[in-house]
Amino acid sequence: MATVLEAGANEGRSTDNTPEAVVVRFAGDSGDGMQLTGGQFTLSTALAGNDLATFPDFPAEIRAPQGTLFGVSAFQINFGSTEISTAGDQPDVLVAMNPAALKTNVQSLKTGGLIIADSGEFNKRNLEKAKYESNPLEDGSLAKWNLLAFDISKLTLESVKPFGLGNKEALRCKNMWTLGLSLWMFDRPRQPLIDWLNTKFAKNKVLADANIAALNAGHAYGETAEIGGQVKKLHIEAAPQTPGLYRTITGADAISLGLIAGAQLAELPLFFGGYPITPASAILHNLAKLKEFGVTTFQAEDEIAAVASAIGASYAGSLGVTSSSGPGIALKTEAIGLAVMTELPLVIVNSQRGGPSTGLPTKTEQSDLYQAVYGRNGDTPLPVIAARSPADAFDCAIEACRLAVQFMTPVMLLTDGYIGNAAEPWKVPDPEGFTPFPAKFLEENNNPEGKVLPYKRDENGVRPWIKPGTPDLMHRIGGIEKAPDTGDLDYSPATHQLQTDARKAKVDGIANHIPAQEVSQGTQGGKLALVGWGSTYGAIHQAVRRARAKGLDVSHIHIRHVWPMPTNLGDLLRSYDKIIVPEMNTGQLKTVLRDQYLVDARPLNKVSGQPFTIAEIEAAIEAALA
Repeated sequence: MATVLEAGANEGRSTDNTPEAVVVRFAGDSGDGMQLTGGQFTLSTALAGNDLATFPDFPAEIRAPQGTLFGVSAFQINFGSTEISTAGDQPDVLVAMNPAALKTNVQSLKTGGLIIADSGEFNKRNLEKAKYESNPLEDGSLAKWNLLAFDISKLTLESVKPFGLGNKEALRCKNMWTLGLSLWMFDRPRQPLIDWLNTKFAKNKVLADANIAALNAGHAYGETAEIGGQVKKLHIEAAPQTPGLYRTITGADAISLGLIAGAQLAELPLFFGGYPITPASAILHNLAKLKEFGVTTFQAEDEIAAVASAIGASYAGSLGVTSSSGPGIALKTEAIGLAVMTELPLVIVNSQRGGPSTGLPTKTEQSDLYQAVYGRNGDTPLPVIAARSPADAFDCAIEACRLAVQFMTPVMLLTDGYIGNAAEPWKVPDPEGFTPFPAKFLEENNNPEGKVLPYKRDENGVRPWIKPGTPDLMHRIGGIEKAPDTGDLDYSPATHQLQTDARKAKVDGIANHIPAQEVSQGTQGGKLALVGWGSTYGAIHQAVRRARAKGLDVSHIHIRHVWPMPTNLGDLLRSYDKIIVPEMNTGQLKTVLRDQYLVDARPLNKVSGQPFTIAEIEAAIEAALA
């Protein structure tokens, strides 16, 4: 995490030919420390005041065979002196630590971009693993890019030789050598990274000193070696920001903090019941470190126990929360139906990944929308909210808590692997700017004529929340159908019809208590609207901005409240001649919009495990308006 106090917009910004933004991708074996390298480069970038967005890209295997194509781990960062909302389309710089990293990533590199390659890893064995017939560093196949190839492995070994490390341990410092060179290239200070290394290896000074030596050696190499005219020190000015305290934040961080803030605003203790699953596990890890905020975390033996424990906590008067990814949400489904039937508050975080089944466990996708809106037995309505970015996940988590508490309902919060793992700057909000929504518990009998009525609904169709053990308010709730008001068992046809309609009406009515849908960019009405949800926001936003700069009549609408939808959304959609819905699935929101509003929404789909590029969406806009 990087934290910086920003005084305000920069004065005297550079007017030379320095680019506004640069995209760098680090790639290597999953054991090469590419995520750590990218993360620490992100820290230095944030401290420099640049706006940024990152995209960590992991292999699915826990430890794939070294040097293989499917074992490549990559980290991309887009940073600059202007607004950054995606991790970028084509990298300007590719740092490739071995042949497999080069082969899997080089075609994404911008023509004329820079390749930095560790020539020491381009031996016969590694070339064969990457399925190269000849050495690409020597055969001219990389001619359309600038190539800087030198033996990083050898240089790293030389830099850490005084510390007496074994060959294997010494080579693990390679990522720090590469990071040092990158810091030199982009005029970044080394001291924050040196401080971090001293903290990380506080119990092993030799490792701390070795990694620092490698970092310094990489930086010195850039300063002193004649490595080619294509490599120059490049200083990117800080981005203009409103005054305030900023920190880097990932989606998982933001959700964790947002859940705590939501529980505080509800004046409730937070109980989190979870089970580890990629990419949702980080939320459990984060919350387990924050017990001082009234958080109880429970790592259950399975997904069903995790959600059931959270429901039990809500029954007892806490705010119950559980999280998972698509496969785990499927296992939780029956218990989520119990939360709907008992009408207890519950927040369910779904960090989506590629599916179905195990699918693409470390890749991103938006294919759980149907599961969130429809995916339970019976008529089981619940509100669904989708975060659009890592920072937005904080506000969405608070909103999920609000709806769960105020309307006594489970709420599903959708993120995905891209949001959960990616990082961006976040202006830490003023706590005084949030409106509390304290939970209200029934403390006196609401039936003057007899026993308490646990299912007596208010004007919004919401039943009272009763803590077990409250004097004179003994009550029973459960999963079988129940009579209105009393909650007595009653599964007669008329009662089931009445209660099914009542539960649906309560959730439908939430539409009157959420903000009206706004146009994120553009005008209300026109030739074309791009309607998105979730992590497609950045790519759509930039594509629409570029298209509007060309004079094209296109607008961007981004939906946070996926279910129920804002009351004005139908009229807004009908004010455009054409609608395109970009989403990382085969057309799920498109189908929901057609169903609800009878509009001719057209799909733009991608299910490759990779986020949309700006160029892909720009091309769709131009084709639609041709």
